[in-house]
Amino acid sequence: MTTTLTLNGQPVTVEAEPGTPLLWVIRDELKLTGTKFGCGVASCGACTVHLDGVAVRSCQTFIEDAEGASVTTIEGIGGAAAKAVQAAWAELDVVQCGYCQSGQIMSAVGLLSDTPKPTDEDIDGAMWGNACRCATYQRIRAAIHRAAEIMEA
Repeated sequence: MTTTLTLNGQPVTVEAEPGTPLLWVIRDELKLTGTKFGCGVASCGACTVHLDGVAVRSCQTFIEDAEGASVTTIEGIGGAAAKAVQAAWAELDVVQCGYCQSGQIMSAVGLLSDTPKPTDEDIDGAMWGNACRCATYQRIRAAIHRAAEIMEA
């Protein structure tokens, strides 16, 4: 099956069997490895990408669901929210092992793009399902609040 989509702002055409997870197309066919495989059942968030601006789990999004869509991975994330999140992550030293961080960042950018001044409840809702083996959840929440402050300045 041939699928055409926009990946990180560039048009791409890929060949993949129907039902192939978008994650495997991104990693194996398009060689972008920042999006991680974690669980394969959309429970950990490591594979989060933006599909037409919405944070989705690419392990459970099939390639045919991306036909004609715009897909953004951690390699292509940009804009004010992304810059603020990246700055806050570095400032507050969020990362420990780093494995989950591309998914965490993609979810945080999605949240701040829609909700520039999130409450703790907004953050918990948007970040729910993003597992961090190192349990840096408090630093992640603090960094999202800090990113909101950076965006407001």
